[in-house]
Amino acid sequence: MEKQILEARDMDRILTRMAYEILERYPDTDRLALVGIHTRGVFLAERLARYIYEIADLPVKQGTLDITLYRDDWTRISHHPILRSTNIPFDVDGMDVVLVDDVLYTGRTTRAGMDALIDFGRPRHVGLAVLVDRGHRELPIHADFVGRRVETEKHQTVNVRVVEEDGEDLVLVEVL
Repeated sequence: MEKQILEARDMDRILTRMAYEILERYPDTDRLALVGIHTRGVFLAERLARYIYEIADLPVKQGTLDITLYRDDWTRISHHPILRSTNIPFDVDGMDVVLVDDVLYTGRTTRAGMDALIDFGRPRHVGLAVLVDRGHRELPIHADFVGRRVETEKHQTVNVRVVEEDGEDLVLVEVL
């Protein structure tokens, strides 16, 4: 059974707020870059960049990151992992990079994202923006920008759907 916790208008409102928060923390958009972690983080990063442009009339550099081979559990996931493209078309040295993901849970995806990002250079600062923070951290990682904090149990899952990938915008908690 699933319980819907966000619908399209909630996600739009939350991402707009997060765009304002990112601009407040990083007003120099020449040094700001949003890097989405595949898959849904990529679409959320694109939306945040669009909202920042609408708010401040300033473009933001964007990139995509595949963290599959940086995960500490990739051999448990599949013997044939699906690799997606990483595209960081700018020099990360000295940049303020905000990694964007859909859900923050144990922190392992974020750690993998930071490891992958560092292979491209040395950012001045790395931040993290997530649509949903569900707790249960296994690593000392926190998000700088959080859309919604949701209390979950470990056996539950949080499913983010985005129109670009899934045909609809909503967030569900799978209740077992």
